[in-house]
Amino acid sequence: MSEQSLPDGVRPENADALPEYAERVLDVTEVIPPGRVMTYGDVAEYLEEGGPRQVGRVMSLYGGGVPWWRVVRADGVLLAGHELEALDRYREEGTPLREASRAAEGHLPRLDLKRARWDGGGRAQEHG
Repeated sequence: MSEQSLPDGVRPENADALPEYAERVLDVTEVIPPGRVMTYGDVAEYLEEGGPRQVGRVMSLYGGGVPWWRVVRADGVLLAGHELEALDRYREEGTPLREASRAAEGHLPRLDLKRARWDGGGRAQEHG
């Protein structure tokens, strides 16, 4: 992994401790309510640090223990390789979905970001 993949000072090689930025990303992920989502960019904006790629990298390396399906692509397309598991969780939580068109690959729905997106709910920037 390139050190450019994470914000300055974050070193994933430090296997003994979770990088501070990663902890912050995972903390935000854990407070997203069931049935709601944030995009990778939303999480970075909420933290006022990094960007969508950095958040995505954190989720790919460390996100297995948090509700990873609540951090999504900005286009609402389900995470490749995890579509069916995520879809089951969205349906279980009542996350708003847009049904797929017949032309859509795999006929999988997309997230309805207009209805599902969460902005932090007015919470104080305690993660910043």
